[in-house]
Amino acid sequence: MIDDTHWNTLLAEVTTEANTYDSLTPPLVQTSTFTFPSAESGARRFTGEEEGYVYTRLSNPTIRLFETAVAKLEGAEDGLAFGSGMGAISAVLMNLLKNGDHLLCANGLYGSTFGLLDMLNERFDISHTLSPLASAQEIEAAITPSTKAIYLETPVNPTLSLVDIELVAKTAHKHGLPLIVDNTFMSPYLQRPLLHGADVVVHSATKYLGGHGDVIAGVAVGSRELMQSIRMTTLKDIGAILGPFEAWLLLRGMRTLALRMNQQVQSAQTLAHYLLAHPAVDKVYYPGLYAKDKAIMDKQMRAPGAMISFELKGGIEAGRQLMNRLQRIKRAVSLGDIHTLIQHPATMTHLLVPREDRLKMGLADGLVRLSVGIEDVVDLQSDLAAALRSDL
Repeated sequence: MIDDTHWNTLLAEVTTEANTYDSLTPPLVQTSTFTFPSAESGARRFTGEEEGYVYTRLSNPTIRLFETAVAKLEGAEDGLAFGSGMGAISAVLMNLLKNGDHLLCANGLYGSTFGLLDMLNERFDISHTLSPLASAQEIEAAITPSTKAIYLETPVNPTLSLVDIELVAKTAHKHGLPLIVDNTFMSPYLQRPLLHGADVVVHSATKYLGGHGDVIAGVAVGSRELMQSIRMTTLKDIGAILGPFEAWLLLRGMRTLALRMNQQVQSAQTLAHYLLAHPAVDKVYYPGLYAKDKAIMDKQMRAPGAMISFELKGGIEAGRQLMNRLQRIKRAVSLGDIHTLIQHPATMTHLLVPREDRLKMGLADGLVRLSVGIEDVVDLQSDLAAALRSDL
């Protein structure tokens, strides 16, 4: 396990090692292809008998540095970069599943993940089931003879409910099933699912790993064998690849991951308690506010994170008016940015999820999601206060 007291030192090391030019900043190797010293060497690289780069769709020194950095932070053997978070998720699932298989999922998914699963079901007969995964008995009951993997987000997007990774992993492994965890909301700084039994971790690296709203990327980490299998099949042949410049931006962003997240978590905790006490607010969803989540949070999370969801007493229209009144907080999808962002999942990120399914996930029509940035919390609270005043 990573020694938390030396996190910033580790970040500096893993984002600059393997630097052949002794530059303080990792070099950007902006090339599409690589030359071979001989025809025989090129042939050996294609068969895997000789180490070396062939083509950036397969690997690249800058991209490789990003992959190994995330793998080390998550405690994995290897990592694999993609052009988006959905690129990572789809590549992992398509590698593990085939026609007729079944995927068991937590009761709550990002809208595009839900859309991907619907497409896999309609076009390739790969079915899925949503379950709270709250007990071993519940998980056992949801596993079928055709189940080939279990997939979850924790905290769940956007209800922020928690799933016990260790509990799900033990039951999954009892049946020989790999567990895939989307760790986007936490980042490896706040949660490391592999340490609790997960087999694969995926991220939308666009979010906290990048952190500056200037790159779209994804990453998966796990065993070296599985990552190599995905690299030489789903990644190579479908091609949802990350570019070298985007990898370079991610390496830059990751250097301040701990600094950003410490500020964001501290501010989010303050704002969550402020919203909880506000008379215009009906419900607040934030890990750690309620006793039911405390045992899970203490076991697998360093801190509750920087995402808050809440509902106003005036419902969906009150939420829309709140968003339109805000001056400092930006109306935008995505999360993990240095800027505080607010969005309405039912009409934005989860628009593709049928209303009946959204309500089963606990995603009410009036719920809004807040991604807390690094601005001064006094300014953020003042912005919310002014926007909420008309709802009293």
